[in-house]
Amino acid sequence: MSRESEFRPHRVVVLALDGLLPFELGIPHRIFGRPRDARGRLLYDVVTCSVRPPGPVRTDADFAVQVEHGPEILATADTVIVPASYELGPVFEEGVLTAELAAALGRIRPGTRLASICTGVYVLAAAGLLDGRPATTHWADADRFQRLFPHIRVDPDVLFIDDGDVLTSAGVAAGIDLCLHMVRRDHGTAVANEVARRTVVPPHRDGGQAQYIHRRVPDPQQATTTSARAWALGRLHEPIQLRDMAAQESMSVRTFTRRFREETGVSPGQWLTQQRVERARQLLESTDRSVDQVAREAGFGTAQSMRQHLQAALGVTPTAYRRTFRAEKETAALRR
Repeated sequence: MSRESEFRPHRVVVLALDGLLPFELGIPHRIFGRPRDARGRLLYDVVTCSVRPPGPVRTDADFAVQVEHGPEILATADTVIVPASYELGPVFEEGVLTAELAAALGRIRPGTRLASICTGVYVLAAAGLLDGRPATTHWADADRFQRLFPHIRVDPDVLFIDDGDVLTSAGVAAGIDLCLHMVRRDHGTAVANEVARRTVVPPHRDGGQAQYIHRRVPDPQQATTTSARAWALGRLHEPIQLRDMAAQESMSVRTFTRRFREETGVSPGQWLTQQRVERARQLLESTDRSVDQVAREAGFGTAQSMRQHLQAALGVTPTAYRRTFRAEKETAALRR
């Protein structure tokens, strides 16, 4: 059998529930509907289903959506995504599945990747798929979600959580971050960045939900940390001290650290590590530099340090990451 005949796009099934938010329903179709391989073949096959036979599904707007597939299509999924819904009934109120929803979820094959956007996480939680695991949802709903499901480790500060075969995201636009992350995990930074460019969104947003939670409006005359971040990005390969970043904004270290966290949702040290991991990924994918050279250019200093940080952030070593994505990157470059 030829490699051409073996090719099969990764199937993403989006579960549309009554009361769904049209914007969030459209996110998986927009993000997963774009990536192509070097031969121009779509890498994902995205379909939508209902818990009932094909037909209309109510939205929270003044229109319904016509869904062409019933729950049986869930059995064909490689990834299932559950967007938010405002009509979850006992799932939201009591943390239990309806018989209809339980039957639909029962069709999903073991090993299928599962993901939720915003309050879609209630469905995964009510199905018992998140017990003892980390998860997130919209920051405004996090406390209630934690009370209803005390066995789940809820983190209200992040945009999404990747726990391997189960991923959860915060509200609305965080669903874009989550889907881009899955594309990046599946096919590398270059493919995900191209999708982000075509969607006109940043390929990666710094920080977490903390930056979107309502706080006292700061004095417009107060300085920000924007210049310091731009300064740091231009010299990631160098040792960067917190006091040097603070000096770029003429702030004390204490004031700078507080302002930085308010603006990005993470500490300066966490932000620097995130940027260096991203730089290392780009270099591993797009250059022939050795692991030692990549470590120096990304600012980790040593290969051992970079290995530890990539293992923590991505779950793989630099060599394994390069082996996974480099061949596809080189083929795409030749095609261009």
